[in-house]
Amino acid sequence: MLLRLTHATEEATASGIYGVIVSAAVIATVHASTAAADVAAVLVTLLVYWGAERYARLVAQRIHDGHRPSAHQVREQLTTGWEMVTASLLPLAVLVVVRILGASLNTAILADLLCSTMLLFLYGWEIGRSGHLRTWERLLSASIAGLFGVAMIVLKGLLH
Repeated sequence: MLLRLTHATEEATASGIYGVIVSAAVIATVHASTAAADVAAVLVTLLVYWGAERYARLVAQRIHDGHRPSAHQVREQLTTGWEMVTASLLPLAVLVVVRILGASLNTAILADLLCSTMLLFLYGWEIGRSGHLRTWERLLSASIAGLFGVAMIVLKGLLH
């Protein structure tokens, strides 16, 4: 598969799913006037979320371990979780390409949200495959995951 949905670890896969949901939420709620501003809003937001998560993990580690994290532990935190950001790149690329092809910004945003919804649906399908679920259970799992994207499309419609 060209697009890799699952990553090396459970944590990385979870970060990717979370990144797609946050990216879609930003696209649905931001009132940017250009595709570039939309992309910047998503990337800055995801970088802030990534930084906040990494910081929270280091602080929690210090609280629970009772001592300062080692340089190795800090380096480990700063080199993981990037899937939160990188998972949003395909929907953002769709937004930019659709806009470059001459579609309106609203149409490009809708294409981004549809791409995000499809990715979430595929994540749900993958959950079903890995969990050895029956076909109807996989469809249910995929549909539930895809509902996050549908919720963002509905939110976009309600806000704009």
